[in-house]
This record gives sequence, structure tokens and C-alpha cells, in this order.
Amino acid sequence: MPAPEEIWTAAVRWLDEVIGFIVHIYDGLPLWALPIFIVAVVLIIASTFSLVVLAVRAGTQLRRAALAEASGGDVADESDYLWVFMVPALNEETVIADSVGRLSEVRVTHKRILVINDGSDDRTGEVLDGIREPDLTVLTRVAPDARQGKSEALNDAWRYLHRVVLGEGTYRGWDPQRVIVTIVDADGRLDPMAGRVARFFADERTGGVQSQVRIYNRGSLLTIAQDLEFGVFGTVFQLGRTGWGTANMGGNGQFNRLAALDEIAVEDSEGRIGPWRAGRLTEDQDIGLRLIHSGWRGAQSSTVTIDQQGLHSLRALYRQRTRWAQGGWQVLDLLGPTFRNPHIGAVAKCDELWYLLTPVVQAWVGLSVVLSVVFLATGISRPPLTVFIVVLAYVFSALPGVIGVLLARRGRGLWGFIVGVVLAHLYLVYSWLIYPVVYRALLRQLTGAKGWAKTKREAIAPADPEDAVEP
Repeated sequence: MPAPEEIWTAAVRWLDEVIGFIVHIYDGLPLWALPIFIVAVVLIIASTFSLVVLAVRAGTQLRRAALAEASGGDVADESDYLWVFMVPALNEETVIADSVGRLSEVRVTHKRILVINDGSDDRTGEVLDGIREPDLTVLTRVAPDARQGKSEALNDAWRYLHRVVLGEGTYRGWDPQRVIVTIVDADGRLDPMAGRVARFFADERTGGVQSQVRIYNRGSLLTIAQDLEFGVFGTVFQLGRTGWGTANMGGNGQFNRLAALDEIAVEDSEGRIGPWRAGRLTEDQDIGLRLIHSGWRGAQSSTVTIDQQGLHSLRALYRQRTRWAQGGWQVLDLLGPTFRNPHIGAVAKCDELWYLLTPVVQAWVGLSVVLSVVFLATGISRPPLTVFIVVLAYVFSALPGVIGVLLARRGRGLWGFIVGVVLAHLYLVYSWLIYPVVYRALLRQLTGAKGWAKTKREAIAPADPEDAVEP
């Protein structure tokens, strides 16, 4: 064992090295660049701290869920609720039958399936006509109302739900407090035991619950990386916020209490009422935040999953992620309501503000990375590079991803740990690969571009997700 003097000497040497690095790292840089790098360092440290806090809180939620399931406390009476599954469908002939078929297998007592055929010009309507499912209703939208956006399609289904489903027949007069609206994308494969989320809605303050999203066609490095992306977001960021009631909605596999949706309904430019705001590219993120602002709680389920298609094409992935990133820029208009939200505590409010600022943080840190490469390549900057400094830089760049992936892939032994560390580096490469979308999205937002070409679905992959490559 080292003597105390040796430990002290090593500590002093380490501290001197850190101080020297901090003092001289910006030597030779233009003065205009210094604020960019200083702010970037602060943002990186804050991001790492935020992730560690959320990871610890997510671990707590996982332990509570495991204890509840082991003791039988995870069982809730789904029969207390009417489950309404809304499926927006625009040219979904390759996947819509599979999605509806799986919804018919969801084990809940009271159920309606509303598929919104939003002006499809392929065989989607024909496929739907051939499905014999007593709980299925197809809402066909035609021009000029069709193809106005996912928000408009969902609002149409929301109005039909009130007017017809709750206005006549079996479920006439059913209390909106006990109606759970579930959004399922046309490629979605919802967990047959989805009714387990009823335990969250036993708390009358819960307005939304998000299921864990998985990629079922994960047969390539790109789709495996997407599966890791959803796993990290759902497990770390979403579960970490569940205790505060600020977990946001993620669209596919999103459960919302109808009474909560009714409360935040707004009128569009055509005078039509609906919960989803028109023109929002990430309508799920927008509605989740507005539910929280209205005093409803948001939660993430760690047991109920929904599987969806991943994208094998990098070009298609860039298009999809750019749309999502532009949606992130759009919701910056909710910074004010978030700051004024009286329904959550100061810590939760700071976290939600930080979450909203994600695209700003990403853009700023990315700019510092680009400038670093330029300055190093041109010889403008020559920071001292020792083994310790390289290791420190590696830890700050890779540690968040490693923590996230290991938590998302929990409980798989030593081999699972090793595989998790390897996959974490794949996730890190993937994250930088799609990083430019934040700038592309900002450019589109600044220029007012809103049009999007729909990503074409792939032919149905193996029916059982276990047949795919397991990351």
C-alpha cells in the first residue's frame, strides 16, 4: 500500500496537471473564440451532471417497479378503463394489417381501434377493408382535409371519439377520466399486456404514460444503434423524470387520459377544436409538455413496450431525425410557460428547462468541436496533451453514453457488461454521425420550411422480435 506521502505527492501532481491544462488549453486562440469554448465546457459539465442525476433517479424507479411486480403491486384493474387506440395511417399498406392485428390481441376488457386513413393513395384503404375486427373503425379523410399533418389527423379522431364512441352505443356517457387514448404508429407492435399501465392512471393526476420503444428489425449496426437510442432515452431520461411527473410523451406507444387531452384542447385557424396543435413536427413532445404545464403528471413505463421499424437507410434516418430536431427547435416557445409552471418544484423545473434547451446546447457544443478541429489542423492551438488529459477528455465524451447504455441493458452479467461497453461506443459514433441534423433543422426552422416527404416503410420483418439481432 502506498505511503501517505506518496499519495499526497501524486494528488498534488495530478492537481497541477489539471490546473496547467485549464490555464493553457486556450493559449493562442483568437479572443472571439474564447467565450464559445468556455461556455461549451460549462455545458458539457452540466450535461454530464444532469445525466448522472437522471440515471440515479432512473435506477430508483427500476427498483420500485421490480419490487411492485414481485409483490403483485404492479397489477392494476385495466377493466376500469376504456382503451381507445388511434392509428394515423398515410400510405401504410405494408404494415397496417400487422399493427391492427396486434392491437386486436391487446388484452383489455373495453377497447376501440380507430385507424385514421389520412388520404392514402396506395392499398391502405383496401387492406383495412379486408380486416374483420369488431372493435375496428376506419376514419377516412379526403381532400382538402386529408394530409394536413399528424396533429390534424389525431384531432379528427379525438372529435369522433367524443361525438360517436362516447356519444352513442356501448360507451355512451363513459367518463373521460376513465378513457385512455393510445397513439400507435402504423408500424407499431404494441405489447399485448399494455393494460398494465393502468397502475399509473390509478393516480388521478397522471395525464400521460409513455411505453418503452424498441426497434424490431434490428438486423444491422444502424438499426441496433437506433434501438440503443430509444432504450437510453426511455430508461435514463424518461424514467429519471418520472418521479417528478415530468416524463414527456414520445408519440408511438403514448397513453393519454382523455380528460387531460380535453383540458388542453385548442382551436386551430379553421375553428376546429383539438388537443394537438397544428403544424407541430413533434406533436408528441409538444402535447406532453403542455399536459405538464396544465398540472398533469407524465410517466414512463419500464415494462410495457412498443416495437417499431428502424431505418436501414442513412439518408432516410437523416430526414427523420431532422424533422424531430426541428420539432425540438419549435418547442422553444414553451420556455416561458415552463418557467412559470406552478405545478412542479424548482429542481424539476430546472431539469425541464434544460431539456427544452437541448437543441441549443447541442448546437453550441457542436460548434466548439468544429472550431477545435479547425484550430488544431491549422496549428492555431496546441494544447498540452498528456495521458491523463486524454483519459479525462475520453471520460467526459464517452462516460454519459456508457452509463446510458449499461442502464438500458441492465442485468445481463459480466458478458452483458462487456457487450454493453462495446455497444456504448457504437452509440457514441452513431450520436456524432447524426449530430449535423441539429444545424439542418435550425436552418429549416429559420427559413420557415415545414414540408416533409414521408419515409417509406419496409416490408414486414420477422414477426417475432426475438428473431432479430439482439443488441
